[in-house]
Amino acid sequence: MSTANNKSKLLDQTPILAFVLVTSLFLMWGLANNMTDTLLAAFKKIMSKSDAETSWIQFVFYGSYFLLAIPAAIITKKYSYKSGILIGLGLFVAGALLFYPASKTMVYGHFLAALFILAGGLSILETAANPYIVAMGPEETGTQRLNLAQSFNPIGSILGVELSRRFILSKLNQASADERAQLSAEQLQEIQAAELSAVMGPYVGVALVLLLIWLAIAVTRMPKAADSGSLDFGGTFKRLLKKPNWVWGVIAQFFYVGAQICVWSYTIRYVMQELSLDEANASQYYSYALYAFLISRFVCTFLMRYIDAKNLLGMLAAAAIGLTAIVMFGSGYLAVYALVSISACMSLMFPTIYALGVAGLGEDTKIGGSGLIMAILGGAILTQVMGFVSDASGSIKIAYLVPLLCFGVITYYGFVASKRVGA
Repeated sequence: MSTANNKSKLLDQTPILAFVLVTSLFLMWGLANNMTDTLLAAFKKIMSKSDAETSWIQFVFYGSYFLLAIPAAIITKKYSYKSGILIGLGLFVAGALLFYPASKTMVYGHFLAALFILAGGLSILETAANPYIVAMGPEETGTQRLNLAQSFNPIGSILGVELSRRFILSKLNQASADERAQLSAEQLQEIQAAELSAVMGPYVGVALVLLLIWLAIAVTRMPKAADSGSLDFGGTFKRLLKKPNWVWGVIAQFFYVGAQICVWSYTIRYVMQELSLDEANASQYYSYALYAFLISRFVCTFLMRYIDAKNLLGMLAAAAIGLTAIVMFGSGYLAVYALVSISACMSLMFPTIYALGVAGLGEDTKIGGSGLIMAILGGAILTQVMGFVSDASGSIKIAYLVPLLCFGVITYYGFVASKRVGA
């Protein structure tokens, strides 16, 4: 297919209003994901948690993605993509609003419960929205169309980090864990109450915006994109397991999401250590990483007109291995800029792996898509592993071995596995 013809068909036969509304969701869950990433640094300060303890935030968050993906697939398969989107948004709103009572009880577990509900909503949203975007036009431009929609995800990510930096991290009391241990119970509670109130504010504000989006989608006529069909999990999974492109897509997505969440979850901690900065100032480098992610997403969407998506995926994963090695063995600004640059390499990975994984699934796309969303469990498990490695070794630098190994798997997938299966 010629480049000109490919360009003209990117949004050809695509309902623009529906595309815009669904694409706005990519922005909103990017905001939630990356605002949550900063909570590891926040709760480490507020409640003097270890890296392993703060990593429970990501375990609960991405564990919820895993658990809700199949129910999401049932909803979209039995009813419609729109139904899944509205239910997912509703849970997103409910979880964000629950940050208010959690800030009053001041119990870490209550924040984790709110995050579990919020992330469950995101799981349903992603299970519905990703294949919906692919289905909103010609199949041959589905990967590019999904990359275009996903390009707005890092915009939300940047907004999430900025919200956190301005309204959460900048409000943290700078008393260290040792200094907090010397305070009376009343003094410590007063400090923590103010800090947890700051944590709550942005989440409740986001919930109010989401209510408006929910209403806009509810009153808009959305295309069905495909017949719902009947539910047959046994038959569907038997067919899926016979499709190597789907099986390898799930494996690659597990390790990609694990790598992404590992890299981003500990970026603030790493920068604080290397440049001797506080949480608020260190988070600025996290913003730089997301800007690199955003710019690279648009660049990669353009480059896929000329470079095969599998080859581009393999090249960027290999580059990420080299950059992660610099993070592990370098120091100072060189290591920090290498850490920031990893995000540019990661930009195309999720949507490209997703689109390759669902290619040719036909009536099994909704259930198959849920499997690729369940692979987000990698963000829960591997971030927890990285936290334990950091605590056991006493070095966050050594812990970056975890994402380095993940990028190795993705490099193999891009250059070898994805081509062997003809995905």
